[in-house]
Amino acid sequence: MADNHVQQSSLKQFLASIATLRGDLSNITAPPFVLADKSTTEFPRYWIEHPDLFCAPAHETTPELRLLAVLRWFLSSLRGQQYAGRKPSEGVKKPLNAFLGEVFTGECGPEGEECKLVSEQVSHHPPVTACYLWNDKHGVRAEGYTRQEITFTGSVNIQQFGHAVLHLDRYDEDYLIPLPNVKVKGILTGGPYPELHGTYSIVSSAGLVAEIDFSGKGFLGVGGKKNHVEAAVYRMDDRKRKEELFTAEGSWSESFVIKDGGGNEIDRYDVAAAPATEFRAPPVEQQDPWESRRAWRGVIESIHAGNMQGVADSKSKLENAQRELRNRPDTSEETWQPLYFRRENSNPVAEKLLAVVGQDTKSKDTCGVWKCDEQRAAKLEKPWRGSLTPYGVQ
Repeated sequence: MADNHVQQSSLKQFLASIATLRGDLSNITAPPFVLADKSTTEFPRYWIEHPDLFCAPAHETTPELRLLAVLRWFLSSLRGQQYAGRKPSEGVKKPLNAFLGEVFTGECGPEGEECKLVSEQVSHHPPVTACYLWNDKHGVRAEGYTRQEITFTGSVNIQQFGHAVLHLDRYDEDYLIPLPNVKVKGILTGGPYPELHGTYSIVSSAGLVAEIDFSGKGFLGVGGKKNHVEAAVYRMDDRKRKEELFTAEGSWSESFVIKDGGGNEIDRYDVAAAPATEFRAPPVEQQDPWESRRAWRGVIESIHAGNMQGVADSKSKLENAQRELRNRPDTSEETWQPLYFRRENSNPVAEKLLAVVGQDTKSKDTCGVWKCDEQRAAKLEKPWRGSLTPYGVQ
C-alpha cells in the first residue's frame, strides 16, 4: 500500500510537471512505474500481430477489394500500436526511448509462412525509427520510418513525420500507409488514454484511395465518441463526387462495420475480441548486444519485478553509456552507420503516392529517406558491431 501511495503521489507530481511545460517533451524523464516494458523499436510488430489480415490483400481478386483489405488491416492494427498490446482499461504507459543503433527483430504466424520484422533506430537527433515487415510466402512487404515529435498543450501531442508503403508482389501494387498523429488525453485527470485525430489517406497505385477520418471525445470528455473512426473507399476520379465503393465506421479500439456502396453491411470486425498472434523474438541469451530486449534487459526485468529503483539504475546505466558513445568521434551520430537500413535522398514510389494527396516525404524532418538495405542485411553476422556494445567496448 505504501508503494502505491508513493507511486500515486509521484504520478500526480509528474503529470503536474508536464502541465507546466510547453514545447518538446521528447526527453522528459518519467517516473519508472510509468514506463512500458518495451522500446519504441518494438512497436512496428503490431502491424503483423494478425498475420491473416496483413497477408489478406494479396489474395483479393480486384483492386477495390485489395484496398478494402488493406484498410481493414490498417484499422485492426491501431489498438495494438496505441496501447502497446495492453487492454484499454489498463491505460497507456510511456515506451522506452530507443537509443541509436537499437534493433528489434522477430516473427509471428505459422511455421513456413511467417510474417517477419526488423526495426532499427537509425537516428537519435531527431529520433527516427525505420522498419521492414515481410511475408515471403504471400508476397507482402511493408517498409516505413517515423520521427515522433512530442509536445504538450493540455494533452500530450505526438506528431509523426515519415511514411510507410505496403507492396503486393503478385499484383505489383503499392499502398501509401498513413502514420496518424496521436493525442494522449486524460493527463490532467490522471487517466491518460490515446485518441487519433485528423484525416488521412491510404493511396493505392491502382487508382483508388481510402479516406480515413479520426475523431474522439471532446474537451474534458464532453461530446463525441472515444476512438471513433470513419472511412470511405473511392476511385480517384470519383473522390470529389464522393461516390463510395465501401465505408467503414466504428471504434478502432473496439469494433467497426464495413458496408458496400449501397449501405449494406458486408463485414464486422471485433478488434477487442480478436486474439493477437504470439510474437516470437529470439531468446534474450541469443540476441546480439544491440537487440532491444537484451540491451534493455535490466530495465525490463526490474519493471516486471516491480523494482522501481532497479528500473531507474538500469536505465541510467544505459543512457549514460550512450552519451559517452555519442561523444566519441568514431561512434558519434555524424559517423554512425545503421545495420539494416540506408539513407537515400528520394523514394519515387512514395513520392508518387504522396503527391495524390498533396504531400511529400518531408525528408528534412527525418534526416533523409530510409530504405531497407537487404544486401547488407544478408551479410550480417553476430556480433554485428564486434566488441562495441550499447554499453561501450566489452
